[in-house]
Amino acid sequence: MADDRAPAFDFARDGWAASQWFNSEAPPTLAGLKGKVVVLHTFQMLCPGCVAHGLPQAQKVHRLFPRAHVEVIGLHTVFEHHEAMVPIALKAFIHENRLAFPIGVDVEDKESFPIPRTMAHYKMRGTPSLLLFDREGHLRKHAFGQIDDMARVVADRVSPDAFATQKLQALNQYLFSELGYSGNVDNY
Repeated sequence: MADDRAPAFDFARDGWAASQWFNSEAPPTLAGLKGKVVVLHTFQMLCPGCVAHGLPQAQKVHRLFPRAHVEVIGLHTVFEHHEAMVPIALKAFIHENRLAFPIGVDVEDKESFPIPRTMAHYKMRGTPSLLLFDREGHLRKHAFGQIDDMARVVADRVSPDAFATQKLQALNQYLFSELGYSGNVDNY
């Protein structure tokens, strides 16, 4: 159950609430990342959509864009199966899946339990969710599920692999435009 003494977090400064961090020497904050586009990917390690789609997409963004311009942050937002998704299991999951970007554990909150604090603050509907912050720290995109899920209505005749490629290209194009690049992402 949630810790009654969980510290207060300033979402305007911090961007998220995390009780523990992996792959980071110091807790990253939204204010500390000012000047970069920040991709916050929230997931659960037992979520099939996260494992099959969300985390691979976050890894691709992490690999494609230079850290000087784009930072990918993972946040393990546990709202079910709390007993199974403890930090030691997450540490093994991160290692086995070779996740290289910083990953925090969303704070359990007595007020919103079983929904963790960051998930409650941003009114996330589930996982995977993606929050995209611009260089000034303003939230520009808040998406639940696979990116461009609504496009599935239009792309119902496209194979799943092609659809995934289209979604990644759309996200990459958006990030490139946020970074001030002109033209098509495929030309870089």
